[in-house]
Amino acid sequence: MKKLVIITGLTGSGKSNLALDIARKYNGEIISADSVQIYKGLDIGSAKVSVNYRQEIPHHLIDIKNFNETYNVGEFLVDCKNAIDTILNKDKLPIIVGGTGMYIKALLEGYSCGNKADLDFRAKYEKLALDLGNKYVWDELNTLNPDKAKTVHPNNLKRVIRYLEMEKLGIKDTNVESILKDFDICAVGIVAEREVIYDKINKRVDKMINSGLEQEVKNLIHKGATRDFQSTNSIGYKEWFDYFEGNQSLDKTIDLIKQHTRNYCKRQLTFLKIIKDLRLLEKEEAKTFIEEFLNDRKG
Repeated sequence: MKKLVIITGLTGSGKSNLALDIARKYNGEIISADSVQIYKGLDIGSAKVSVNYRQEIPHHLIDIKNFNETYNVGEFLVDCKNAIDTILNKDKLPIIVGGTGMYIKALLEGYSCGNKADLDFRAKYEKLALDLGNKYVWDELNTLNPDKAKTVHPNNLKRVIRYLEMEKLGIKDTNVESILKDFDICAVGIVAEREVIYDKINKRVDKMINSGLEQEVKNLIHKGATRDFQSTNSIGYKEWFDYFEGNQSLDKTIDLIKQHTRNYCKRQLTFLKIIKDLRLLEKEEAKTFIEEFLNDRKG
């Protein structure tokens, strides 16, 4: 059976470095499972692996979209399968690495897709959320389907509206099985103590600032990026719009990036815990676990 490694985990936990180590040792190539690293020009804020490392170890699904384009789980699965096939054709090991939980969950469990979005319906509820708050929209979902409402945070507006759309318009999910069903998979999620991760997050954001994140966002805005784009509505980018509009200080902007990243990290851990067949380990334990998996199956 074909072998494949998945490395996910908390922001700042060392996923990329571990993936590089495994790729070097076991003749692998890396597939990004990061919903921001797909975008050209969003480099510093998404913590993309440097060009030098990408020249050393081939990386797939990085810089495949322009900042004004959208991308979804279904597209990721198609692109990921193509990348896996490309790597296997070279007789190399596919290593999928990234912190976008929905991508990892869809890889391991398959996913559900409904009918095409009703844009008018979505616009209506986006307006309601803007006028009355995200909680108002979530409350309506909670009235219709409390069980489904429990699975999504009120501030995850896009998903709340999608669930409402499905409830009100009678949209049914279509289940798509995992694209990895024929693989022998080692899937790990790297975790660490909260204080350790939070310290790493703070230092990581400071490093991004020193590396020119402010100028990177300014360049994107100059090219036409707005806070409404899927790409620049991500953490590390969306916080800058108020700063450039003169509504908040640089210090406040940096603090918000750190705060939002820490909050995201908490949500990441909650989500990782529900993904089937994902082993949550600290980094060194994860490395040992992966190496034992690969060594036991050599030849």
